[in-house]
Amino acid sequence: AVSAMNTSTTNLKIVGNMQEQAEALGASQTAIETALSLPTFTSDPNNAIATPCGSNKMCTDLNNDGKNDLLTELTPAPKCVQARPQKISELTLAPNSEDLACVQAQAQGTFGVAGAAGTGDSLCGHSTWDITARTIAYNTAVTSSPVNVTVTQGVAVRVKALDLATNCP
Repeated sequence: AVSAMNTSTTNLKIVGNMQEQAEALGASQTAIETALSLPTFTSDPNNAIATPCGSNKMCTDLNNDGKNDLLTELTPAPKCVQARPQKISELTLAPNSEDLACVQAQAQGTFGVAGAAGTGDSLCGHSTWDITARTIAYNTAVTSSPVNVTVTQGVAVRVKALDLATNCP
């Protein structure tokens, strides 16, 4: 009976740890997805997520008791690892195309003038980013947290040429 009780207790601890790990993994992935969905991600990577928890941090209340259980931080801040301007010749300039936003409007009076069409770089660029989110128990240090999950993800993003100049190598 004692052996069965010890086995049950051990199994319960294992399942509890697996659940905590899964919840922390979900919180890390949510932070990454939130950052990717915000326009500040490429224009201001150090403040990609602005929440009451702090810059580039998200708090998670797992059981809806009004107390934060997990703290997820984008650390280091999202980083552009590769970038290049997109050439106008690479764009699909058709009606309703998203690529139209990457082309500078022609100046008045240049319509029908030979050579007046834009060439060279567009107003957009291709970039590749690394994002790392680390989740720990709320109000604990990384070294003493009972849960510690780190997720790193790479993503390709079309960005404004101005953001390439400011935030990409």
